[in-house]
Amino acid sequence: MKIALYGKSFPDSFAINVQQLITKLELAKSSILIYEPFYAFLGQKVRLNSNIATFSTHKEIIEAGTDLFLSIGGDGTFLDTITFVRNSGIPILGVNTGRLGFLASISKEDIFQAIDDVVARKYKLEKRSLLCLNTQNNLFGELNFALNELTVLKKDTSSMITINTYINNQYLNSYWADGLIIATPTGSTAYSLSCGGPIITPESENFVITPIASHNLTVRPIVIPDSYEIKLKVDGRGENYLVGLDSRAQSIDHSIELIIKKEKFFINLVRLENEKFFSTIRNKLMWGLDKRN
Repeated sequence: MKIALYGKSFPDSFAINVQQLITKLELAKSSILIYEPFYAFLGQKVRLNSNIATFSTHKEIIEAGTDLFLSIGGDGTFLDTITFVRNSGIPILGVNTGRLGFLASISKEDIFQAIDDVVARKYKLEKRSLLCLNTQNNLFGELNFALNELTVLKKDTSSMITINTYINNQYLNSYWADGLIIATPTGSTAYSLSCGGPIITPESENFVITPIASHNLTVRPIVIPDSYEIKLKVDGRGENYLVGLDSRAQSIDHSIELIIKKEKFFINLVRLENEKFFSTIRNKLMWGLDKRN
């Protein structure tokens, strides 16, 4: 099995766990491929064999015949792996070195068992939908997709912005707010949730439109089918605004029209046999925890 490792950095206290992970993969006769900047970081923290190869582009992991993409970090690191995997269908598994970890769900205590299960192929693939952004100037180039959300935010002024929103060319609303989030079911537990949006199960075929600090308190998040097309036109006192796709951001002016649709391809998330969505949100969000219980 050929496994690509991606990461940025991690605390010194996690170095022993990463060493154990790499050793475990080598004992399982797995071929390891490491993201080049991460390889340089790891060289200062753990012991690496000289026969480990590196990669730096999407093309290289495809040509290498990668069977599994392993993200080491938090959910932000996991989201960055999407730009390498793209439409290849390569499954992604996340080892959590951060705090919450909805996407990077494997804790350091579970690394050994997780690697055993992966090598034995005792896991299932969970298809996650993405959204796609279309703009006249091709704002994000080839990386015009997001697993979590698209976000429009004010930039140059403290004044609110107006986001004129259309669904299938029908006028929905003009959001007078600090910004607007268009989230997938995966992204419903991220930024959208912190702004009052609902949690949506991964297999739901929906988008969530969630305002950020709306001036009109009666304007609430709305769930729509992901087969719908969303069009956004931004206006306000500032000259420029921010558009984010997951962890990537670009500046735009009010002349840019944003068209959001469902992406044609899916991302395959590795889910081990004991991982269940409802138990994950109970544990991560600490539902039901009360000192009275």
